[in-house]
Amino acid sequence: MELNPKHTEAFRAVIETGSFEQAALRLHLTSPAISQRVRALESQLGNALIVRSRPARATRTGQRLMQYLKRARLLEADLEAELAVQQDAPLTLVLALNADSMGTWFFPALADILNRERVLLDLTVEDQDHTYTLLETGMAIGCISTEAKPMRGCSAEPLGVMRYWLVATPAFRRQWFAQGLTRKAARTAPVVAYTRKDTLQSNYLQQALGLPEGAYPCHYVPGATSHFNAIRYGLGYGMVPELLLQANPDGRLVEMLTPQQPADVALYWHTWKVQSPRMEQLSRQIVAAARAVLR
Repeated sequence: MELNPKHTEAFRAVIETGSFEQAALRLHLTSPAISQRVRALESQLGNALIVRSRPARATRTGQRLMQYLKRARLLEADLEAELAVQQDAPLTLVLALNADSMGTWFFPALADILNRERVLLDLTVEDQDHTYTLLETGMAIGCISTEAKPMRGCSAEPLGVMRYWLVATPAFRRQWFAQGLTRKAARTAPVVAYTRKDTLQSNYLQQALGLPEGAYPCHYVPGATSHFNAIRYGLGYGMVPELLLQANPDGRLVEMLTPQQPADVALYWHTWKVQSPRMEQLSRQIVAAARAVLR
């Protein structure tokens, strides 16, 4: 079966922008023209591809098509690079990373490799428990996730363990936890989390103190560095990667509230089994770089 590239281009634009109107703007077409091309593709494949919601999203069949189109484009780009007069033509990788990996080990460990291989990054930052969904829906070709089991057609390589410590400034500790990290004190002391998807702090407090999510005040500060700064400047307490604590030995000290109880999060690299030679090589290098840094 041969797919019409204009039809698949319209489908991809709708999924990536979230609406037929935005897809029309991207492709310099009208919304009815986009709808017509998508309907033609759905008719050819015999399945609905897009849920007409706000934002528009792919159906299960649409997700499989997005996966195929992303992989096909990567293979095509790799072939173009090999056949091009300029042999070092750049390759664009669409990856989904968790904020802590991106904010700690990813760039220091991989910058030389990415520069040498002429790789352009298109990164989506998401909680490590949710990056897997982006690979599943075809929005990424590789991801770092806490999910150990690979989806069909993919491989999952263990990267190592990211260790976290529950920390606060000395002043914050004196104000809120003078008698230690007790259940009563934790009900009123503000926590700093990344987003509402971030369950690291809530899981820890549930296990350690039996406090359910929502039983304490919480700041939401996305980004590894911003999250850590909020804690360093005394807005609250929270879980911080050990790698980030080691890299910031400055005057604004933080203290471990539970020095005998770290939280360890196992991370995995997911990508497609069938991929371009350059992507296979980069996957091996990503895994090796992570294992050299993580526990």
